[in-house]
Amino acid sequence: MYVRDAKNREEVWLLDHIESMGLDETAFRSRDYVVAVDEESGEKAGFGRIRVHKPDESEDVCELTSIGVLEDWRGQGVGAHVVERLVEYASDEGFDTVYTLTGEGGYLAQFGFQRIDESDLPSVLQDRLAAKRDGVDPDAVALSIDVAEFRLPDRLRDAFKNAPDGRDDADDEESPEDFGIDPESATYKYDTGR
Repeated sequence: MYVRDAKNREEVWLLDHIESMGLDETAFRSRDYVVAVDEESGEKAGFGRIRVHKPDESEDVCELTSIGVLEDWRGQGVGAHVVERLVEYASDEGFDTVYTLTGEGGYLAQFGFQRIDESDLPSVLQDRLAAKRDGVDPDAVALSIDVAEFRLPDRLRDAFKNAPDGRDDADDEESPEDFGIDPESATYKYDTGR
């Protein structure tokens, strides 16, 4: 199991899973996502996103958002490694603090995320929090972490390393759906009519 940057051709896959999990897809860009992939089968197990806000009146703000783990992979450390990769990315980009707005604060607390008062949020995130509460996550609260304080519990690291074998092999071949094409209704420029 490993976590890598999302590929452009995975946009449809990402959007399908974001929608089915009821996650926030605001300002979707596949290049902001990472994807957890099983090394043996090539099966995608989870994903997450770092969103960098560039407000005019203040310095850039880094938000961790849209973390999802496919049902068959839950409880195996996939989400933890997605979060770890995103926090590492934020650190590499020079951010000292990462914010998140979620109703899953208990899950993120195990990594060192702490609840903060809404008034301590940068203004761009105060607006995002209100929008999330009105939309996809009515229980959302504000959390933050100093990237130097992030810790991945050993039990989650071990679960990720030892994700179960014996899953169905994933199809590595690219399909029309990978590129957002519905093969049932698509017409092709060079269709020979056969």
